[in-house]
Order: sequence, then structure tokens, then C-alpha cells
Amino acid sequence: MKHDQKSYTVDEALQKLMHYCAYRDRSQKEVENKLDEMRMIPEAKEKIIISLMQENFLNEERFARSFVRGKFRIKKWGRVKITQELKKKEISSPIIKLGLSEIKESDYIKTLYELAEKKEEKTTEPNSFKKKKKLADHLLRKGYESSLVFDCVNEIIE
Repeated sequence: MKHDQKSYTVDEALQKLMHYCAYRDRSQKEVENKLDEMRMIPEAKEKIIISLMQENFLNEERFARSFVRGKFRIKKWGRVKITQELKKKEISSPIIKLGLSEIKESDYIKTLYELAEKKEEKTTEPNSFKKKKKLADHLLRKGYESSLVFDCVNEIIE
């Protein structure tokens, strides 16, 4: 991947990053990576990040909340997987907790059971033990907590 070799003033970089953050919520890590690609010096990076925060273009809590909503609603990820992905983006634990509060418990359980029933219908495994394992593995990969997964699987497959 070839990076543009253009050099930016702080104002130009700030303008570019405002567009980058306005397009969709970004984590601070994503913004820092973008500034590194633009070869900005540490003092300029800090100045730009502070400006973006002051102007509310960069807001980790808002980023975490929208990330959680998207991954849960669209990809049907569980809290475990969402948490792991946010940690990779260097989001702090308190902010992750705030983000996860976007998921209503009733919706979470409903989604878990819908995923399980959909997978169970597609699984042709005749052995109920193996079928339970396949179903549980699928739900764990999606990032649901093992205690919820095992309750769900045991309820669906007698």
C-alpha cells in the first residue's frame, strides 16, 4: 500500500481528519494511525487530537457506543467478541462498559436464541451430543458468554 508522500500543515491535517471522523465515528487509535500515515510529528499529532476532541469530532464514548450497536445489530456479535475488538482498538474498560450498555438484555438473549435456532435448523448432525457441540461452538465464536450459550443450547436441543 503506497502512502501519499504529500506533507501537510497542521491545519490541512486537521481538516483532513475532521472529514475522516465526520464520515463515521473513529477511535483515537485509528486517528493516531492516520496521522502516522500522514507522517505528522508527535507535537502536531497531539495538537490535532486535542482539537478533534474539543470540537467533538473525536469522542471515544460515542465511538464505543456506535461500534457496539453496529456489531450487535448487524453482525449479531456477542459481548465477548465486541469487548475483544474494542480492546484491540485500545478503548479503555470503563468506556467499553458504557458502550455495552447500548445492548438491552432482552434483545441480547432474543438474538442469541434466534442465532441458535437458525444454526440448529441448518445442522444435519444426527448425534445430539455432536449437534450441541457444533451449535455451542458457533455461538461462542460469535462472542456470546459460555454460561448463556450452554443454557441456550441445552434448551434448544433436548
